[in-house]
Amino acid sequence: MELTQAAVNDLLARLGPGGSRMYLPGDLDPKEPAGLLADRYGTPHTLVLDGFADPTVDDSRGAALLVPFEDRAVTIRAWAYGDQWVGTGTARDTEGTERAVLAIARREVPEPPDAAPDEGGDVDWLERLGRITGWTLPDQRPDMDWAETESRLGTALPSDYKRMVETFGEGAFDGFLDLNQEPWTDLREDRLLVWAGTEHEDLYCWKPDGGDPDRWPVVVRPFDGEDVAFDCRAAEFVCRILVDPHHPFTMARYFDTHWFMNYGRRD
Repeated sequence: MELTQAAVNDLLARLGPGGSRMYLPGDLDPKEPAGLLADRYGTPHTLVLDGFADPTVDDSRGAALLVPFEDRAVTIRAWAYGDQWVGTGTARDTEGTERAVLAIARREVPEPPDAAPDEGGDVDWLERLGRITGWTLPDQRPDMDWAETESRLGTALPSDYKRMVETFGEGAFDGFLDLNQEPWTDLREDRLLVWAGTEHEDLYCWKPDGGDPDRWPVVVRPFDGEDVAFDCRAAEFVCRILVDPHHPFTMARYFDTHWFMNYGRRD
Protein backbone atom coordinates (compact mmCIF):
# COMPACT_ATOMS: atom_id res chain seq x y z
CA MET A 1 0.00 0.00 0.00
CA GLU A 2 1.18 3.53 -0.83
CA LEU A 3 -0.20 6.64 0.83
CA THR A 4 -0.99 10.04 -0.64
CA GLN A 5 -1.78 13.29 1.13
CA ALA A 6 -5.44 12.81 0.14
CA ALA A 7 -5.45 9.36 1.72
CA VAL A 8 -3.92 10.80 4.91
CA ASN A 9 -6.70 13.40 4.96
CA ASP A 10 -9.29 10.63 4.77
CA LEU A 11 -7.62 8.66 7.58
CA LEU A 12 -7.40 11.69 9.85
CA ALA A 13 -11.06 12.49 9.17
CA ARG A 14 -11.98 8.93 10.18
CA LEU A 15 -10.10 9.36 13.44
CA GLY A 16 -12.13 12.47 14.22
CA PRO A 17 -11.22 15.42 16.45
CA GLY A 18 -10.82 13.58 19.76
CA GLY A 19 -8.32 11.07 21.05
CA SER A 20 -8.19 7.93 18.93
CA ARG A 21 -5.83 5.71 16.97
CA MET A 22 -5.87 3.18 14.15
CA TYR A 23 -3.60 0.43 12.93
CA LEU A 24 -2.72 0.79 9.25
CA PRO A 25 -2.49 -2.05 6.70
CA GLY A 26 0.34 -4.49 7.32
CA ASP A 27 1.95 -3.93 3.92
CA LEU A 28 2.41 -0.19 4.54
CA ASP A 29 5.92 1.14 5.05
CA PRO A 30 5.75 3.03 8.39
CA LYS A 31 8.03 5.70 6.93
CA GLU A 32 5.34 6.74 4.44
CA PRO A 33 2.86 8.38 6.85
CA ALA A 34 5.76 9.92 8.80
CA GLY A 35 7.15 11.49 5.63
CA LEU A 36 3.79 12.81 4.50
CA LEU A 37 3.00 14.29 7.91
CA ALA A 38 6.45 15.88 8.10
CA ASP A 39 5.89 17.48 4.70
CA ARG A 40 2.64 18.88 6.06
CA TYR A 41 3.44 19.76 9.68
CA GLY A 42 7.21 20.22 9.78
CA THR A 43 9.71 18.51 12.06
CA PRO A 44 8.25 15.99 14.53
CA HIS A 45 9.54 15.20 17.96
CA THR A 46 9.95 11.63 19.12
CA LEU A 47 7.78 10.36 21.96
CA VAL A 48 8.82 6.69 21.81
CA LEU A 49 11.88 5.13 20.17
CA ASP A 50 12.59 1.39 20.05
CA GLY A 51 9.95 0.84 22.72
CA PHE A 52 11.34 3.39 25.18
CA ALA A 53 9.31 6.51 25.93
CA ASP A 54 11.10 9.83 26.28
CA PRO A 55 10.92 10.52 30.04
CA THR A 56 10.48 14.25 29.40
CA VAL A 57 7.26 13.75 27.44
CA ASP A 58 4.25 15.28 29.19
CA ASP A 59 0.89 16.74 28.21
CA SER A 60 2.59 19.77 26.68
CA ARG A 61 4.56 17.54 24.31
CA GLY A 62 1.96 15.02 23.15
CA ALA A 63 1.73 12.43 25.92
CA ALA A 64 -2.00 12.02 25.21
CA LEU A 65 -1.11 10.27 21.95
CA LEU A 66 0.41 7.38 23.89
CA VAL A 67 -2.59 6.60 26.08
CA PRO A 68 -4.44 4.33 23.59
CA PHE A 69 -1.32 2.22 23.02
CA GLU A 70 -0.65 1.54 26.71
CA ASP A 71 2.80 -0.13 26.66
CA ARG A 72 2.65 -1.39 23.05
CA ALA A 73 4.14 1.67 21.29
CA VAL A 74 7.44 0.98 19.52
CA THR A 75 8.14 4.27 17.73
CA ILE A 76 5.83 7.28 17.91
CA ARG A 77 6.50 10.75 16.52
CA ALA A 78 4.25 13.74 17.12
CA TRP A 79 3.26 17.06 15.60
CA ALA A 80 1.28 19.95 17.06
CA TYR A 81 -1.46 21.37 14.87
CA GLY A 82 -3.95 23.80 16.35
CA ASP A 83 -5.83 22.06 19.14
CA GLN A 84 -4.65 18.59 18.11
CA TRP A 85 -1.66 16.32 18.41
CA VAL A 86 -1.07 14.15 15.34
CA GLY A 87 1.15 11.09 15.69
CA THR A 88 2.41 8.17 13.67
CA GLY A 89 4.94 5.37 13.96
CA THR A 90 4.58 1.73 14.92
CA ALA A 91 2.99 -0.20 17.77
CA ARG A 92 2.21 -3.84 18.54
CA ASP A 93 -1.37 -4.92 18.02
CA THR A 94 -3.23 -7.24 20.38
CA GLU A 95 -1.52 -10.23 18.73
CA GLY A 96 1.94 -8.76 19.25
CA THR A 97 2.56 -7.83 15.60
CA GLU A 98 4.34 -4.53 15.01
CA ARG A 99 2.28 -2.37 12.63
CA ALA A 100 2.15 1.19 11.37
CA VAL A 101 -0.25 3.41 13.30
CA LEU A 102 -1.87 6.82 13.08
CA ALA A 103 -3.20 8.69 16.11
CA ILE A 104 -4.88 11.95 17.10
CA ALA A 105 -5.27 13.46 20.57
CA ARG A 106 -6.62 16.67 21.99
CA ARG A 107 -3.97 19.34 22.52
CA GLU A 108 -4.52 21.63 25.48
CA VAL A 109 -2.62 24.91 25.74
CA PRO A 110 -3.27 27.19 28.73
CA GLU A 111 -5.03 30.27 27.49
CA PRO A 112 -2.77 33.32 27.91
CA PRO A 113 -3.98 36.74 28.98
CA ASP A 114 -5.43 38.71 26.11
CA ALA A 115 -3.01 40.88 24.18
CA ALA A 116 -5.32 43.84 24.62
CA PRO A 117 -4.50 46.96 22.58
CA ASP A 118 -4.51 49.14 25.71
CA GLU A 119 -2.35 46.79 27.79
CA GLY A 120 0.42 48.57 29.66
CA GLY A 121 3.25 47.56 31.94
CA ASP A 122 6.49 45.74 31.42
CA VAL A 123 5.52 42.63 29.42
CA ASP A 124 7.96 39.91 28.37
CA TRP A 125 6.38 39.33 24.99
CA LEU A 126 8.65 36.40 24.11
CA GLU A 127 7.65 34.61 27.31
CA ARG A 128 4.03 35.28 26.41
CA LEU A 129 4.62 33.97 22.89
CA GLY A 130 5.86 30.72 24.40
CA ARG A 131 2.68 30.44 26.45
CA ILE A 132 0.46 31.23 23.48
CA THR A 133 2.06 28.53 21.34
CA GLY A 134 2.60 25.98 24.12
CA TRP A 135 6.31 25.93 23.24
CA THR A 136 8.21 23.68 25.66
CA LEU A 137 11.15 22.47 23.58
CA PRO A 138 14.74 23.56 24.32
CA ASP A 139 16.18 26.53 22.46
CA GLN A 140 16.55 25.56 18.81
CA ARG A 141 19.39 27.90 17.82
CA PRO A 142 21.39 28.79 20.92
CA ASP A 143 24.62 29.00 18.91
CA MET A 144 23.61 31.89 16.63
CA ASP A 145 26.57 34.14 15.85
CA TRP A 146 24.77 37.46 15.99
CA ALA A 147 27.99 39.48 15.95
CA GLU A 148 28.85 37.99 12.56
CA THR A 149 25.29 38.44 11.25
CA GLU A 150 25.07 42.04 12.39
CA SER A 151 28.49 42.80 10.96
CA ARG A 152 27.43 41.40 7.59
CA LEU A 153 24.14 43.34 7.65
CA GLY A 154 25.85 46.51 8.82
CA THR A 155 23.44 47.06 11.72
CA ALA A 156 22.56 45.78 15.18
CA LEU A 157 19.25 43.89 15.42
CA PRO A 158 16.37 44.04 17.93
CA SER A 159 16.99 41.87 20.98
CA ASP A 160 13.51 40.30 21.07
CA TYR A 161 13.88 39.16 17.45
CA LYS A 162 17.19 37.50 18.28
CA ARG A 163 15.57 35.74 21.24
CA MET A 164 12.73 34.53 18.98
CA VAL A 165 15.16 33.00 16.51
CA GLU A 166 17.23 31.40 19.28
CA THR A 167 14.11 30.03 21.01
CA PHE A 168 12.02 28.75 18.10
CA GLY A 169 14.53 28.24 15.32
CA GLU A 170 13.48 27.89 11.70
CA GLY A 171 9.76 27.52 11.12
CA ALA A 172 6.38 29.23 11.14
CA PHE A 173 3.80 30.33 13.68
CA ASP A 174 0.54 28.49 13.01
CA GLY A 175 2.23 27.08 9.90
CA PHE A 176 1.58 30.51 8.32
CA LEU A 177 3.98 33.18 9.55
CA ASP A 178 7.55 32.26 8.58
CA LEU A 179 10.25 33.56 10.92
CA ASN A 180 13.35 34.60 8.97
CA GLN A 181 16.56 33.35 10.54
CA GLU A 182 18.16 36.63 9.60
CA PRO A 183 16.47 39.70 8.15
CA TRP A 184 16.18 39.98 4.40
CA THR A 185 17.67 43.13 2.92
CA ASP A 186 15.56 43.02 -0.27
CA LEU A 187 13.74 46.21 0.71
CA ARG A 188 16.77 48.12 1.91
CA GLU A 189 16.24 50.70 -0.84
CA ASP A 190 12.90 51.41 0.88
CA ARG A 191 14.73 51.59 4.24
CA LEU A 192 13.09 48.35 5.43
CA LEU A 193 14.47 45.05 6.77
CA VAL A 194 12.21 42.00 6.44
CA TRP A 195 12.11 39.73 9.53
CA ALA A 196 9.08 37.54 8.68
CA GLY A 197 6.50 36.85 5.99
CA THR A 198 3.28 34.97 5.43
CA GLU A 199 1.82 32.53 2.91
CA HIS A 200 -0.22 35.45 1.61
CA GLU A 201 3.06 37.22 0.78
CA ASP A 202 2.63 39.93 3.38
CA LEU A 203 6.05 41.04 4.62
CA TYR A 204 6.76 41.99 8.23
CA CYS A 205 9.58 44.49 8.41
CA TRP A 206 11.36 47.05 10.53
CA LYS A 207 11.93 50.64 9.64
CA PRO A 208 15.40 51.08 11.17
CA ASP A 209 15.00 54.68 12.31
CA GLY A 210 17.35 55.87 15.02
CA GLY A 211 20.24 54.13 16.73
CA ASP A 212 18.38 51.76 19.09
CA PRO A 213 17.05 48.66 17.26
CA ASP A 214 14.74 47.88 20.20
CA ARG A 215 12.79 51.02 19.32
CA TRP A 216 12.34 50.25 15.61
CA PRO A 217 8.65 50.19 14.60
CA VAL A 218 7.20 47.16 12.82
CA VAL A 219 6.05 47.90 9.28
CA VAL A 220 3.76 45.53 7.37
CA ARG A 221 4.03 45.56 3.61
CA PRO A 222 0.86 43.79 2.42
CA PHE A 223 0.82 41.90 -0.84
CA ASP A 224 -1.81 44.23 -2.28
CA GLY A 225 -1.73 47.41 -0.24
CA GLU A 226 0.24 50.25 1.29
CA ASP A 227 2.72 49.91 4.15
CA VAL A 228 1.21 49.98 7.64
CA ALA A 229 3.34 50.92 10.66
CA PHE A 230 2.88 49.65 14.24
CA ASP A 231 4.55 51.17 17.27
CA CYS A 232 5.65 47.86 18.82
CA ARG A 233 8.43 45.29 18.70
CA ALA A 234 8.47 42.04 16.72
CA ALA A 235 7.53 39.61 19.52
CA GLU A 236 4.66 41.82 20.66
CA PHE A 237 3.43 42.10 17.08
CA VAL A 238 3.37 38.29 16.68
CA CYS A 239 1.53 37.85 20.00
CA ARG A 240 -1.10 40.35 19.01
CA ILE A 241 -1.83 38.97 15.56
CA LEU A 242 -2.12 35.45 17.00
CA VAL A 243 -4.70 36.24 19.69
CA ASP A 244 -6.26 39.66 19.05
CA PRO A 245 -9.26 39.20 16.73
CA HIS A 246 -9.44 42.96 16.18
CA HIS A 247 -5.89 43.38 14.90
CA PRO A 248 -5.88 44.38 11.22
CA PHE A 249 -3.58 41.45 10.40
CA THR A 250 -5.09 38.99 12.86
CA MET A 251 -4.65 35.23 12.54
CA ALA A 252 -7.04 34.62 15.47
CA ARG A 253 -9.93 33.98 13.10
CA TYR A 254 -8.26 30.79 11.87
CA PHE A 255 -7.13 29.07 15.09
CA ASP A 256 -8.12 29.25 18.73
CA THR A 257 -5.00 27.33 19.79
CA HIS A 258 -1.61 28.25 18.37
CA TRP A 259 1.67 26.49 17.74
CA PHE A 260 5.06 26.81 16.09
CA MET A 261 5.81 24.50 13.14
CA ASN A 262 9.53 23.76 13.23
CA TYR A 263 11.44 23.19 9.98
CA GLY A 264 14.68 22.11 11.62
CA ARG A 265 16.25 18.69 11.98
CA ARG A 266 14.11 15.62 12.33
CA ASP A 267 14.84 13.53 15.40
